[in-house]
Amino acid sequence: MASEELIAGAQDAGQRIDKFISDQIPDISRTYVQELLKSGDITVDLKTVKPNYRLSGGEKILVNVLEPEPIEVKPEAIPLEILYEDQDVIVVNKPRGMVVHPAPGHTSGTLVNALLYHCKDLSGINGMLRPGIVHRIDKDTSGVLVAAKNDKAHRSLAEQLKNKTTHRIYYAIAHGEFEHDKGTIDAPIGRDENDRKKMAVTRTHSKDAVTHFTVLERFEKYTFVSCRLETGRTHQIRVHLAYIGHPVAGDPKYGPKKTLNINGQALHAAELGFIHPATGQNMMFQAPLPEDMEVLLTELRK
Repeated sequence: MASEELIAGAQDAGQRIDKFISDQIPDISRTYVQELLKSGDITVDLKTVKPNYRLSGGEKILVNVLEPEPIEVKPEAIPLEILYEDQDVIVVNKPRGMVVHPAPGHTSGTLVNALLYHCKDLSGINGMLRPGIVHRIDKDTSGVLVAAKNDKAHRSLAEQLKNKTTHRIYYAIAHGEFEHDKGTIDAPIGRDENDRKKMAVTRTHSKDAVTHFTVLERFEKYTFVSCRLETGRTHQIRVHLAYIGHPVAGDPKYGPKKTLNINGQALHAAELGFIHPATGQNMMFQAPLPEDMEVLLTELRK
């Protein structure tokens, strides 16, 4: 059993405790939180409370969560498009539809399963489920991604991401016609208060997020843009473009249902640059636009 301690802030006063906890611990659902409250596995200032308890602010909340059943991650002979590989790092072009690492409901067919088969050795910093994984791209986003083969490489790459010194460019086909050719979206991102499975621009429990966009090509009702990430928040480009009224085409979570014919969002991690953890060399990699996005652009040009 794992325990997690939370402190309710003054801004949380009036909020139901089940919602507060499910927002703070994204891996557990609000329904499960209610079960834990009923079973006494959650206490507020060392006392049990009902699921409809409303916070007054300043409470100390202790959450005891049952450890999930361990997932065995097995190597799988899944083809990989390798852009670069040496004894420290491997850079791949992840296809749309592939999950990066195993999780409940996705225990096989992931990039990690493929990497374990191909590399044998990956860094162990992120544990058994995410060996070698320094950063992620969404299941239905394609493109370039680097994994670390040892802990030294992992720490170096993680530090570069933290210090915002990596170079990351994404291409997206977005709804609507952009007013400006270039711009910066500087808006903090946190979990959506109304839907915990989504992220949103919010001032509550959020982190700074900055995306720089450049218009590459304009069409009727759509725009092809490049986005340079300064930070790397969950769903950052998808949330930021939706926030300014231009959601990514094909995005089932943040965009309209009536959209272009593509299986998943029209978003591609096109460029990744970093300093090599061992040699100190400046490395730059590009993943060509996937065929489905090329087809969409051809159709839009007509």
